[in-house]
Amino acid sequence: MNKIVLVGCGNVGMAYAYALLTSGANVDELCLIDINTEYAAGQAQDLNDAVPYCGNATRVYAGEYSECSNADIVVICAGRNQEKGESRQKLIDKNYAVFADIIGKITPTGFNGIYLIATNPLDVMTTITQKLSHFAPEKVIGSGTVLDTARLKFYVGEKIKINPRHVHAYVIGEHGDSEFVAWNNALVAMNTAAFYLSSDEMAEIEDRVRKSAYEIINKKGYTCYGIGISLVKITNAILQDAHEVLTVSAYDSAHDIYYSRPCVINRSGIQEVIELQLSDLDKARLDASIAEITQSYNCIFSEQS
Repeated sequence: MNKIVLVGCGNVGMAYAYALLTSGANVDELCLIDINTEYAAGQAQDLNDAVPYCGNATRVYAGEYSECSNADIVVICAGRNQEKGESRQKLIDKNYAVFADIIGKITPTGFNGIYLIATNPLDVMTTITQKLSHFAPEKVIGSGTVLDTARLKFYVGEKIKINPRHVHAYVIGEHGDSEFVAWNNALVAMNTAAFYLSSDEMAEIEDRVRKSAYEIINKKGYTCYGIGISLVKITNAILQDAHEVLTVSAYDSAHDIYYSRPCVINRSGIQEVIELQLSDLDKARLDASIAEITQSYNCIFSEQS
């Protein structure tokens, strides 16, 4: 039996829950937890109305933290929203307290599955989850740049008029302003990205990827659908033991933080981190991105420890 507990029934959490059901994911139980228990119950009832037309007869219900005891995955989407014009770093103070409360309630249940984190600032909150839970690093996964990489594939495909599925490229580093595209490692079918794109076009696409979330937030106040399906992609890789390569936020022992790079995902979590052969320029960009995450993490965690 596959059981998922979703903590946080806001826009992102419910986009994930809806995508999970409609994609036909092999999930037997989906438990919803929210600080507003009546709201969670209403969302569960609404989702159950859709179940008869979905691929699997998933049992959806609102519950308590005790439900985490036998869950395979706990997905945390709870936290304060990113406001218009607000950087991800400014969210840290608000969301640390939220996570300390959530994980403090999950730990006594004996939960021994996999944490999947979607709350921003993503890499910092994933690092905090591992520290607070004391889980093995491979069992704590951040959604990372899975969504950013999807945006990259879409923009490249749109530019050169090719199906994005044939774009093999990654956004790595922070899920945030210091993320970057490893263009030297990017392929379109069997050709390098440089075969199709000029350096100016690459820079334009990378800038679009980096600014995409801000543009959506400025227009509608939040993002949800892209991250929702990205979380389903990671969830399926875990439950199906798929050994799929995804750019999740993973632990780096050398720097004691999480950041995104290609990883092999299976039933046990992160089976392997794939080390990319980066150019000297990209190595410098990755170091700068790691430094940004480290600075943000140290600022909040040093105050709380």
